[in-house]
Amino acid sequence: MNNISFASPAYLWLLLIIPLLVAFYIIRQHKTSPSLTLSSVNRLSDMSGSARTILRHVLFAFRMIIIASLIIIIARPQSTDYWEDVSTEGIDIIMAMDISSSMLARDFKPDRLEAAKNVATEFISGRPHDRMGLVIFSGESFTQCPLTTDHAVLINLMRDMQSGMIEDGTAIGLGLATAVNRIKDSDAKSKVIILLTDGVNNRGEIAPVTAAEIAATMGVRVYTIGVGSRGMAPYPVQTPAGIRYQNMQVEIDEEVLGEIANMTGGNYYRATDNESLNKIYNEIDQLEKSKINVQELSRKREEYMPLALIMASLLLLEMLLRYTVLRKYI
Repeated sequence: MNNISFASPAYLWLLLIIPLLVAFYIIRQHKTSPSLTLSSVNRLSDMSGSARTILRHVLFAFRMIIIASLIIIIARPQSTDYWEDVSTEGIDIIMAMDISSSMLARDFKPDRLEAAKNVATEFISGRPHDRMGLVIFSGESFTQCPLTTDHAVLINLMRDMQSGMIEDGTAIGLGLATAVNRIKDSDAKSKVIILLTDGVNNRGEIAPVTAAEIAATMGVRVYTIGVGSRGMAPYPVQTPAGIRYQNMQVEIDEEVLGEIANMTGGNYYRATDNESLNKIYNEIDQLEKSKINVQELSRKREEYMPLALIMASLLLLEMLLRYTVLRKYI
């Protein structure tokens, strides 16, 4: 948005000279008007009504515009581009998500993985000023998206995330360690990992508690979420006829997940359906809400050049008329 302001607005008071000069010019013209009465004005009619006589007054108008332009230029007109620079407390968040085959269990709608993706996407969209990233894990782990403020890219990578992208299993410790490695060098005031899983650590070289100790040392707070209904749930099972869903006991290592959260200053949550999962993310969102301070910054640009060009053009035109066409009448 462009706004015109003046660096030295006090000079604009000089514009009051313009109406005074106009009044003086009118009075002067009136006093210098001939009072001689002639029996015939035929010989003067072409002079008084000619374009040259009109242009004589135009020269005065040019002079007033030139003076006004000069006064405005001295006042230094400037255009100002305003924008808002939103400075946050500085929160970096890595989302570590389990994509093992058990995440396809259908105790959530349409399944655990899709429900987790949908809720996480809303969470990302609601925090436009934070840097966020994504780590996925099952039997192994890798970074799907490093820390970024380009949330459109992050959301697209989140939507592309599918079970089976990497070796199956549940390497909670490895997933957490990868997330910690991604966020440890952050200079943010608050470093957070949201770890979501639906099982028990059964793969990877790093124990979950060991990864939690590293996170605590690095000043990383970890929120852990156990996803799965209580009791039985329909899990996908590979059969010769294809994937079949079979009711199986839900097993989540809540003790380890709780210990990870306690060691790092976070919280552990249990999500048993879509609604509870959504409430968990809302609670984390409130706990890690950015403190936003909006500062209005501006970039000023001098805007005298158009007026200077107008003034120079009128000055040149006045001189041309004064010493050529109107030379005999001034």
